[in-house]
Amino acid sequence: MAELRNIRTGMHCAFVLHVHLVFVTKYRHRVFNNAHLQRMEETRRAVCTDVECEPVEFNGENNHVHPLANFPPKAALSKLINSPKGVSSRRLRQEYPELVRHYWRAQRLRSGSYFAGSAGGAPLSTIRQYTDQQNHPL
Repeated sequence: MAELRNIRTGMHCAFVLHVHLVFVTKYRHRVFNNAHLQRMEETRRAVCTDVECEPVEFNGENNHVHPLANFPPKAALSKLINSPKGVSSRRLRQEYPELVRHYWRAQRLRSGSYFAGSAGGAPLSTIRQYTDQQNHPL
């Protein structure tokens, strides 16, 4: 029953869509400390409201971060990724000028690549079993 309370609704849909993201620093260099991670989480929460997503969790280490978000089906995943990532990077550069030593040639802290995976719901094996058991029309 707890899962039913997390169902969000739109005009013509009901949904529970979670995405697990991983962003790494350029060359996986150890850049972030606790203050940086805390500021990135604050920024992400503020920017997520602009793209209508709900931040669920955020954590990380010195060379990568793991945000988890719930987003509506009308939101483009690329917008969910690029907007908060860009804003938090810009704010980190402004508020922590000592990070300039980690920019390297590309003048950025983070790698341009990322990982995005769907999270939550039933395991794929359970969904396969459920669809295999459906009655086919004659």
